Amino acid sequence: MLKNIKDVVEKKYGNKKEMILQYGEGNFLRAFCDWMVEEANEEGLFEGSIVLVQPISFGMVDKINEQEGLYTLIMRGLENGEKVERTKVITSVSRGLNPFEDYEGYMKLAESEDLKIVISNTTEAGISYVAGDVLEDQLPKAFPAKVLKFLYHRYNHFQGDKERGLLFLPVELIDNNGPELRRIVLQYAKEWNLPEEFIQWMEETCYFANTLVDRIVTGYPRDEVKEYHEKFGYEDNLLVTSEVFNLWVIEAPKKYESLFPIHKTKANVIFTDDVRPYKKRKVRILNGGHTSTVLAAYLAGHDFVGQFIEDETFNGFLRSLIFEEIIPTIDLPKEELKEFAEAVFERFGNPYIKHRLLDISLNSVSKFTARCLPSLLDFEKENGKLPERMVFSLAALLKFYQVEKKEEGYVGVRENGEAYPVKDDEDKLAYFEKAWKEMALPDLVKDVLGKEDLWQRNLLEVPGLYEATLKHLEKITRDGVISTLKTL
Repeated sequence: MLKNIKDVVEKKYGNKKEMILQYGEGNFLRAFCDWMVEEANEEGLFEGSIVLVQPISFGMVDKINEQEGLYTLIMRGLENGEKVERTKVITSVSRGLNPFEDYEGYMKLAESEDLKIVISNTTEAGISYVAGDVLEDQLPKAFPAKVLKFLYHRYNHFQGDKERGLLFLPVELIDNNGPELRRIVLQYAKEWNLPEEFIQWMEETCYFANTLVDRIVTGYPRDEVKEYHEKFGYEDNLLVTSEVFNLWVIEAPKKYESLFPIHKTKANVIFTDDVRPYKKRKVRILNGGHTSTVLAAYLAGHDFVGQFIEDETFNGFLRSLIFEEIIPTIDLPKEELKEFAEAVFERFGNPYIKHRLLDISLNSVSKFTARCLPSLLDFEKENGKLPERMVFSLAALLKFYQVEKKEEGYVGVRENGEAYPVKDDEDKLAYFEKAWKEMALPDLVKDVLGKEDLWQRNLLEVPGLYEATLKHLEKITRDGVISTLKTL
């Protein structure tokens, strides 16, 4: 019978000052932020621990406390074409706290002189306004309202001491996560008629950073857990797995680099005064690379990302698309962009991650509009010609959306005759079904490209796009995806 990790592993850093309050105790934060804090503690760059706070009434706090905050992270992937697996025991968590059961202990954190940083991951829906939250609520429903009540208690406890402000690092996957959190917190402050002196203190001493995060966290390795327990010599019920790649971009004033110097560790952390170019890089290269390729790859018979990366035709297509059509549209140093792109190829080829193409295909029209269309339009504007591979991707999207409504929902048919489900808004799917049933290809392409509610603009205004899209769609329909790809 193996012992639990807490009986085997030394808690090296979890007994240090509680400098970080973390709203969220799930897999992502534990495999991302908390790993970075562990690295900083280990390298002597930081001397603090993390309190994990449940943002909702149910969560993992009991499990965390049962293991005294200790758990193992396994990072797996490709580096320079070679498989790597790295194991790190995380010891920087002091404890877990459930504010729904221990409200007094939670508010004691607001009174802590050691507290400097607040990290959060409350899902995209967490940074939102909920009508009806009031100051008198012990724990308001909305996360921003919880933050405000916490800060107001801190302000009163320290009598407005300007040395007691906090750095907020939200990692929720929404645009302008820090400024948006700040905006809603201020909205509540005005609704609750809190003193102007407090609002001024909050604005002067607290900073809500805009951040961008990137790491695939695959969670608890249920199928492999016995093997890992035997390998480690202990049981770990909080074991978490992730890819090797990591990126955290933090838009914040210089002074916060010394407060939280995780950028000096082996973690890939960038402090900057503008997160937008890095977001553009991620959306266009990583997300755009996915979206531009997965539909054609699925139609041609592939089921997982790793499969199309191993296919020379698709790998070559995606490499040319990224390096020749996407990278030239991004205003960052080209070597930096190429390095990021090479990392993307290794991430797509990660043998430890089975990323289903059908899962990625969800809502592909809006994804193409956000991730791929800007590259297409910028390339055409800058070069006076169309990016042929990106146009092919658009044509493949139209083919993928050749759907028919069945009892189980809207379905398309692959080149091998298999039916597949297409998931998107009902009105979009109904439109595509009708268009494919009632129109010849030239009319269909013209009608689809002209629909501003699909693309947020009239694509018929883009010189040559109608003709090029029609040409690719006709060839895909007649000869198939692979044959069409080989002509690019």
